[in-house]
Amino acid sequence: MFAKQVLRAASGWLELGMPDDALEELSSLEGADKESRKALELKLAAEMVKEDWKVASETARSLCKLAVDEPDFFLSAAYCLHENGDTEEARKWLLKGPESLHELPVFHYNMACYLWTLGERERAKNHLSKAVDMDESFLESAKEDRDLVGMEF
Repeated sequence: MFAKQVLRAASGWLELGMPDDALEELSSLEGADKESRKALELKLAAEMVKEDWKVASETARSLCKLAVDEPDFFLSAAYCLHENGDTEEARKWLLKGPESLHELPVFHYNMACYLWTLGERERAKNHLSKAVDMDESFLESAKEDRDLVGMEF
């Protein structure tokens, strides 16, 4: 019962745009409740709002281990690693995700960003092309993305 109340309160703090309060609420959890999927999901959301990329990447990777078939956790882990300046590790982590991840345009888009940042221009263009083929809205995003500066569209 206590854990449910804490999770509900933390979720409320996040909805109000108060990630520090959400994290404080979550810190009252103990043992298995603290490491539950729901608690870690809320913790990750708060850390990402705060742009605490190093800590968020650790939380996201913990979620990946809990739910190896959940593509969103691998996307989040890679994104946080990239934002923390470890783009090569982000690329590797994205590739560790489930096969279903490769069917998502955001996988190819993010891979394009990581590869472009790493100087692998042709591979980056190929992934961006796949993302745009799957969802044309990624072309507009690419034109404004700081990770793809210098790429011709």
